[in-house]
Amino acid sequence: MMSIPVKNPIIFQNIPCTLVTGFLGAGKTTVINQLLATKPNDERWALLINEFGRIGIDGALLASSQDNDFEQKNIAIREVSGGCICCTSQLPLQIAISRLLSEHHPQRLLIEPTGLAHPRELILQLSATHWQTALKMNAVITVLSGVQWQQVQYRDHDGFQAHVRDADVLIVNRYDQLSSSEKHTLIEWIATLNSHAKIIWVVSELTVAETTDASNTPLTKEYIAGLNYQLDKPSHIIANQRKISITHLHKPMIGSHSQSHSLREVALANPSITENDDQENTNEGLPYRYHEEQQDFQLAGWRLPAHYQLNADDLQNWLLNLPNWQRIKGVVHTCDGWLQINFNPDSLTTKTIDPQIDSRLEIILQLGSAVDTNAVDTATEKTESENEAKASAAYINWEDCDRELMAMVI
Repeated sequence: MMSIPVKNPIIFQNIPCTLVTGFLGAGKTTVINQLLATKPNDERWALLINEFGRIGIDGALLASSQDNDFEQKNIAIREVSGGCICCTSQLPLQIAISRLLSEHHPQRLLIEPTGLAHPRELILQLSATHWQTALKMNAVITVLSGVQWQQVQYRDHDGFQAHVRDADVLIVNRYDQLSSSEKHTLIEWIATLNSHAKIIWVVSELTVAETTDASNTPLTKEYIAGLNYQLDKPSHIIANQRKISITHLHKPMIGSHSQSHSLREVALANPSITENDDQENTNEGLPYRYHEEQQDFQLAGWRLPAHYQLNADDLQNWLLNLPNWQRIKGVVHTCDGWLQINFNPDSLTTKTIDPQIDSRLEIILQLGSAVDTNAVDTATEKTESENEAKASAAYINWEDCDRELMAMVI
């Protein structure tokens, strides 16, 4: 019998790898764009994005901000959707990284975990022996929003603190409204969680507001240079974790989180409009919606055929009136053209983009309400209030949401 020669697998060694973490809405995409902008033209980079939901939108958001020329810029993107890679099995992470390395042969890898992630668990996964020769783990870059930090529901949230605890470098943005005293308090708060983290302050928008080309100011250049320097700086956080025995990787972690799935996937009824005969195969099975729970958040997403056109104003008003929303993002075909939607409680952004293969929309609702530390309510009253808010979000009628969304189709 003739033996078939087996091609030796390519062995990858010491591929520089950087984690860019941060809580929901902290501004990770902006920092990643800034890092990608520093890529030398002759280098191949890869970006692994972990979506918080199942639809897959972050790649489209990033591509629209990079003028859709990732291929021209020699940047490969792979998205891992359907949950947090730090709290599911390691298989999706291993497959995604392996494919990026084998198919694109990048000279640098960036990983953006979902804002729902606890970075420590992802760090432990990447500290496993089978990655120690393939990846050279550099500084963990964490994005921290000053606006979020000012709010107690973020500041006291374990998930928010987790990103600070496991950072080599903290990129602090949106701090214009902080007083000198508040900035000092923020620095002290960071030190209580992670005294070794280096703090880099994003160039204030107010500082460059009157400059015609903000990207060329000395302060901006200094900030970008400092950010880029971290790409090749070794990670002390990961170096310490790599000293842990492999057996420890399988022990439950204090403060670790698990997913409560309760997944619901439905095909929505088509609105009363004429179907296009030349509809692309990508629109088969659409419209589609899912919803599920992760930690103390509820997630929902929709995919609609590209030819469905929604009323832009009605859509925005509907989204902003959803209960306890924490993050809304999407690429949607509207009467104002194709729009990129990127909403955080402290930032509402829409942008015109090129046509997409379909419309995609995802939201995160928080199960529970913020605690007002200045209130004089009793602990019992606070608990009742939080339970009512949680119930409001937990029992949202998704079928009603489906009908309301379909009613916006023109």
